[in-house]
Amino acid sequence: MSQAASPEPIIELRGISKRFVKDLDLAAKIARKLGASVREEVVHALDGVNLRVNKGEVVGLVGESGCGKSTLGRIVARILEPSDGSVLYRGQDVRAMNPRQAKETALKVQMIFQDPFASLNSRMRVQEIIGEAPRVHGLVKRSGLAEYLDALMLKCGLDPSYKRRYPHQFSGGQRQRIAIVRTLAVQPEFIVADEVVSALDVSIQAQILNLFMELRRDLALTCLFISHNLGVVEHVSDRVAIMYLGRMVEEAGTEELFAAPRHPYTQALLNEVPSFEKRRISFAAIKGEIPSPLDPPPGCHFHPRCPIAAADCRIERPLFREAGPGHWVACHLR
Repeated sequence: MSQAASPEPIIELRGISKRFVKDLDLAAKIARKLGASVREEVVHALDGVNLRVNKGEVVGLVGESGCGKSTLGRIVARILEPSDGSVLYRGQDVRAMNPRQAKETALKVQMIFQDPFASLNSRMRVQEIIGEAPRVHGLVKRSGLAEYLDALMLKCGLDPSYKRRYPHQFSGGQRQRIAIVRTLAVQPEFIVADEVVSALDVSIQAQILNLFMELRRDLALTCLFISHNLGVVEHVSDRVAIMYLGRMVEEAGTEELFAAPRHPYTQALLNEVPSFEKRRISFAAIKGEIPSPLDPPPGCHFHPRCPIAAADCRIERPLFREAGPGHWVACHLR
């Protein structure tokens, strides 16, 4: 569980696991029949993740590349189905919904992807990219669609006169704004923002983040904000969840987590964030490599890289427990 919250969070994840299985090809099957030690490859992307996001808050999800952040975001947005566990929308398991409820939920939970050029159809004009979903789902009448799109584009800092252009005619920052407009066009209640600024120049990142904060204030957005950039997450999030190799290792309010991190992995991540106070410090990367999700280590997944690992850490998985008010950590020693 995460920190104490309202009785009914908008999104709640319970014991979410995701495994990707690569089946054996014909040659491998023949080799196994002949006695070779060949087996299916199983990637353990997520392992028993619990998380809840309450109305009106932004939860930052942080971790190194390959830790499972984007996979979790896609499960929340129902692009992927979990191998185990449940996704609850307003207290109801999405797998138990009838077709009408499932359709409504799919509209209410939307995702903004990392690469706007890849996520926008290069053969469609901007007005079609933005306007297709609200028109098809009957959110806006055809007679009022043009005015609706113009208002959304203006709100996101885009000139409505550009709506007949194609994605390749825009800059990276403008394409990300188009992706944001497309998401807002279906009037979502919950947004998964997956590395929305990582592919942009620093100056453009600031513009998109400022836009995101304005939209959050004006539209009361609820969001799972996925990023590997702790500085960005600190700026936009109410709470922060830290993930390592498919597991949650720490979760707390943003101010609390940055002021008093408990898990050794979180401490190592924060020690690498540059600041004026640390300008005389020599930064060092976390020692070791992330273990392969094909064969994750037993016990605590972080123990091969942890400077304080004990015997129990190598054997027993630590529970995700409340170590302080609203501060959750998965560590035997914290």
